[in-house]
Amino acid sequence: MMNIRKAEARGGANHGWLDTKHTFSFANYYDERHMGFRSLRVINEDRVIPGAGFGTHPHRDMEIISYVLAGGLAHKDSMGTGSVIQPGDVQRMSAGTGVFHSEFNASKVDPVHFLQIWLLPDELGVAPGYEQKTFAASDKQGRLKLVASPDGQDGSVRIHSSTRLYAGLFRKGERSELPLAKDRHAWVHVARGEVQLNGQTLKAGDGAALSNEGLVKVEGVSDGEVLVFDLA
Repeated sequence: MMNIRKAEARGGANHGWLDTKHTFSFANYYDERHMGFRSLRVINEDRVIPGAGFGTHPHRDMEIISYVLAGGLAHKDSMGTGSVIQPGDVQRMSAGTGVFHSEFNASKVDPVHFLQIWLLPDELGVAPGYEQKTFAASDKQGRLKLVASPDGQDGSVRIHSSTRLYAGLFRKGERSELPLAKDRHAWVHVARGEVQLNGQTLKAGDGAALSNEGLVKVEGVSDGEVLVFDLA
């Protein structure tokens, strides 16, 4: 069974400095039908103008992944970590017992476009942590590359969640399949372009929940980029 959530059905707001779209309920957007899917709690698609960003604020007991689509995102946190996240990077911050951080557009000229993803952890009260890795486009082209997992398999970032996150780039006609175990579910988010998912066409911003499906089948229609969450 597959349930599609169209891009235009998402919540969100335009604050001038921030144009944001919320796949699931977040901040002032609330829809009891869309509170998350399994352990996936947040997918926010954010566009931030040059020089602006989110000032220092707290998080706890959440696995937070930042995935940049264009531009650079400057990150600083109370663990002493400072970095600029760019396309190809996957950043994981485990909030655990509590962490403060800020996120700003690293450029004074160009906007930044990124996804912020929240996953509920399997265990509460872990020590805060940070990890960032770069995954080459060639490793994701025409395939689904594991970029986050609970065991750090295949060089993925390690998360405190039984979720496995894959990223893929698909030109027209390129295809890949991901088997799903009987007790697993999937959420697919189209970050850009257009793809076919199990025979259904999805465009940028669309998402889909899959349950009782043996395979996630992705085929490129027009230079698509997708994230696939394999969820307990």
